[in-house]
Amino acid sequence: MENLKITDTDTKIEVTFSDFKLDVNGLIPVIVQDAESNEVLMMAYMDEEAYNTTLSTGKMTYFSRSRNEQWIKGLTSGHFQYLQSLEVDCDKDTLLAKITQVGAACHTNNRSCFYRNIYKNEQ
Repeated sequence: MENLKITDTDTKIEVTFSDFKLDVNGLIPVIVQDAESNEVLMMAYMDEEAYNTTLSTGKMTYFSRSRNEQWIKGLTSGHFQYLQSLEVDCDKDTLLAKITQVGAACHTNNRSCFYRNIYKNEQ
């Protein structure tokens, strides 16, 4: 698959997958956020194929570490995620995908994977 280039419109820098700092398995974490509400919905990983597929189709595609394969979010559940924007952090080691979510983001059928509170400061 071709190495897609995205141009940062503010700084005119071309970004390709090879520009990212990846983990030892060649993956980059992706924080997934609702483009309208800014709610954080989930965190997943992309390899180069998932990254390029996401950019070329507009459907969020990830690399499933547990299944060791590509995973188009919603393909089996119908709960697709449509890419609105993609940003990289200052260290180029994490992506932020702002998306339009159809249905639940979590495999538990919750809107977000972050639905279990561990700590809350009540002050």
